Amino acid sequence: MAFDGLFTTAMTQELQQLVTGRIAKIHQPNAQEIVMHIRANSNNYKLLFSIHSAYARVQITTQTIDNPAEPPMFCTLLRKHLEGGVIAAITQEDGDRIITFDINATNEIGDPVKRIVSAEIMGRHSNVLLIDAHTNKIIDSLKHLPPAVNSYRTVMPGAAYIAPPAQEKINPFTASAEDVATFFARPREPKEVQQQFAGFSTMHATELLHRIGDGDALTAWQQFLQQLRDAHAPTYCEIGNKVLFSPTTITHVEEAVENFTSLGALLDRVFFARAERDRVKQQAGDLERWLQNERDKLQLKMRKLEQDYARAEKLDTLQLYGELLMANIYAFSKGETSVTVANYYSEDGEMVTIPLNPRKTPVENAQHYYTRYTKAKNALIMVKQQLEKTATDLTYFELLAQQVQHASPSDIEEIREELAEQGLLRLRASKKKKKVTKPAPESYMSSTGIPISVGKNNKQNDFLTFKLAKRFETWLHTKDIPGSHVVIHSDAPDEQTLAEAAVLSAYFSKARESSAVPVDYTEVRHVKKPNGAKPGFVIYFEQKTLFVTPDEAIVMQLKQK
Repeated sequence: MAFDGLFTTAMTQELQQLVTGRIAKIHQPNAQEIVMHIRANSNNYKLLFSIHSAYARVQITTQTIDNPAEPPMFCTLLRKHLEGGVIAAITQEDGDRIITFDINATNEIGDPVKRIVSAEIMGRHSNVLLIDAHTNKIIDSLKHLPPAVNSYRTVMPGAAYIAPPAQEKINPFTASAEDVATFFARPREPKEVQQQFAGFSTMHATELLHRIGDGDALTAWQQFLQQLRDAHAPTYCEIGNKVLFSPTTITHVEEAVENFTSLGALLDRVFFARAERDRVKQQAGDLERWLQNERDKLQLKMRKLEQDYARAEKLDTLQLYGELLMANIYAFSKGETSVTVANYYSEDGEMVTIPLNPRKTPVENAQHYYTRYTKAKNALIMVKQQLEKTATDLTYFELLAQQVQHASPSDIEEIREELAEQGLLRLRASKKKKKVTKPAPESYMSSTGIPISVGKNNKQNDFLTFKLAKRFETWLHTKDIPGSHVVIHSDAPDEQTLAEAAVLSAYFSKARESSAVPVDYTEVRHVKKPNGAKPGFVIYFEQKTLFVTPDEAIVMQLKQK
């Protein structure tokens, strides 16, 4: 990844469209993110601040992030000081990964005040601070750093604001032509570029050196920085599990690249699934652990039941021993430990040795085997029933685990409610009476303009399939793989829409990381729910099958439409 000082410069440039904008609303979805709703130039924008150690950034986003029922303390403080305020300026601090927002607001009695929001995008040291511009004191911050933690600067309410220590490097945007020409007079390594000039990540240093090659270093330098500042062609690229992104074209890689119209759209692509997954982990860590424990217990139970079933399957031998003993009742007497008799069920008349209890009479020994046979027969029926029930429960918990993996924070609450309704999980008592709402499946739009709905949990799946969808609309689900119900709201979808809906079905399934995923599709009228089936479980017929490969880029495009 590459949200370095150069990317920060380009982002600061893109954020200039928010200057003179008014802050309408502020939300804090979780402990690491702030979202400001801004009205600027007759348009509405969502400005996202994230201090996540791996996903730290500031961007304009089009994504919708669920908010908690009660705003955190820092969110309440921001609302008090900033809502209704106007953004006067957005600047970058000397080429570093710090973006400051100067905001003209009013205090409780209506007097004008100036506030500063400082976004420090520095990996695990990232932070968002609210500062009083008149006193240069910190009002509050997302992260607190007491003197015992950081001796250089204290980040606590009431402390004087001290900027992070400056790097003793040359700002690339103010470097002289002479400095550049002298430095690149001989071949350089990416690490040397990073040590000499501020703001360069390894990826951008590598890109610069690739562009310079054997040509004119100064010209390549100037063109590269200008394209970065202007966000000439925001680019995304995947190399194995590694993601590269930049405000300009990445030319030093051989893999295919994807271009975007803005840095905000680029970052939405980069963090679309990653950041959402992290939000869910914050809210559903305990639920994931509980589901894993339940699956572990069920898997252990399955193994034990299979062993019991294997033992119970020996009932034919017990029945044979009982019948052979009765047929040869006068061939042995009490006190013997075994008897060898002919097996008249065998064509070749093989001899069978039957263990005996010397304390029992011949008849009692035969009855003993008959009794064991009856018990084993009954046990086999019970074990088979338990095996079927345990397998069903395990499939259900596997489905829930998959849904948690792909859920949004609001979906998690519906999963908890579903478990509580079945008596599997107890919910924390809430003082507020929760408003009853209908499940809300996610909405998408195909490239040909046909709406598609996706259920993200069992409540949404059942509501979508049996309440929302019409009889002749098209229903999709991954074949024999836990996943979401998908409905195309058309009784005659075109092939493009069908293929895109199949991609959605494969993406929101356990096979997200696979290729050539089989997806069944049929009309909604052919989908039935068996009596007593668990939430989300259905049977269907008259289906056809498509094979598709999940693609996050396609999912994003359909969501944006």
